[in-house]
Amino acid sequence: MQLRYSFRLYPDTSQQRALARAFGCARVVFNDAVRAREEARAAKQPFPKAAELSKRLITEAKQTVERSWLGEVSAVVLQQSLRDVETAYRNFFASLKGGRKGPKMGAPHFKSRKDKRQSIRFTANARWSITDSGRLNLPKIGTVKVTWSRTLPTTPSSVTVIKDAAGRYFASFVIDTDPAADQARMPETDRTIGIDLGLTHFAVLSDGTKIDSPRFLRRAEKKLKKAQRELSRKQKGSKNREKARLKVTRAHAKVTDARREFHHQLSTRLISENQGIAVEDLPVAGGLARTRLAKSVHDAGWSSFVSMLEYKAARYGRTLVTIGRFEPTSQTCSTCGVKDGPKPLSVRKWTCTACGSVHDRDHNAAINVKTAAGLAVSACEAPVRPGAIPAQREETGSHGFPTQARAA
Repeated sequence: MQLRYSFRLYPDTSQQRALARAFGCARVVFNDAVRAREEARAAKQPFPKAAELSKRLITEAKQTVERSWLGEVSAVVLQQSLRDVETAYRNFFASLKGGRKGPKMGAPHFKSRKDKRQSIRFTANARWSITDSGRLNLPKIGTVKVTWSRTLPTTPSSVTVIKDAAGRYFASFVIDTDPAADQARMPETDRTIGIDLGLTHFAVLSDGTKIDSPRFLRRAEKKLKKAQRELSRKQKGSKNREKARLKVTRAHAKVTDARREFHHQLSTRLISENQGIAVEDLPVAGGLARTRLAKSVHDAGWSSFVSMLEYKAARYGRTLVTIGRFEPTSQTCSTCGVKDGPKPLSVRKWTCTACGSVHDRDHNAAINVKTAAGLAVSACEAPVRPGAIPAQREETGSHGFPTQARAA
């Protein structure tokens, strides 16, 4: 299983200039490859092969006056840019034919030098390395200072240097993990849990535990509004406007980082404490994100949280079951199983008309999620464990499974 480990980089001024050159050269090669393919399509000719594009756009281009500056960066960076074009077209055609899951993908388009997010990738052929002093040595860039928040479990196969919209630099390492070793790290448990995700509480567990919603965006709204107001007053194209834009972007990045850290800590704790986990498939993009609660729904980040549960469950040998979104978990009595009908969101507690049980709406739904997923205790008092789901490649953020909560 492949995962990414991301660390903050602190390049000096000369290294930032070298990275800017590398970003620009990779962008030019990418655009040249897209242009070559579009010209071939317009002329009704076969698409040029990757080897032909590499020879024409990199090897021969370096010999010309117009593209001689391509030789100032590592050739691996340029080759990886061509691979990105090939991957983009492959995904586009697979999406057209219906062979790719998810929303339809458009054809690759030209990258702009005004894009605030830039990235380059170094594979093992680039001969990058980590020095004894803990710095990242990149070809034609230098040894860049890295803040190591944890130890890499194995030797990385590649590293991607990213500059985000807030002007921060990151090194993202691709790691091949050993499933057997990861599962051996996990504590033995036979507990199963059902999770009901919501807005009043971020999550309510079937054992009665309620996890408050941090509401990171709501708490930062006052500061964000002030920064956005200052940005709107700056003249377009001025340096002061760029400073104000960075201020807004960094405020949003702080909210995003805090939300991601909360999701990682909670998902890691749930995976370590439970063998089986059940969640509900919520229609975020197609329904909830288009209502008057859209801002709160996006602030909660349910999809990101469930994605973390998916790849961590697959990595550590746990079971995650997702039930259908049309399952009447909030309408069914968890005691007698009678469906009591739909209820407005304002009703937080209700009494079953059949057996008289008084239910907390979210706790009752969490119990029904667990039952519907088949994780309830069977007649022989053994938990039912469905098969594991395939893992997703997501950005890792956990430091193992600590016994105490890790500070953000």
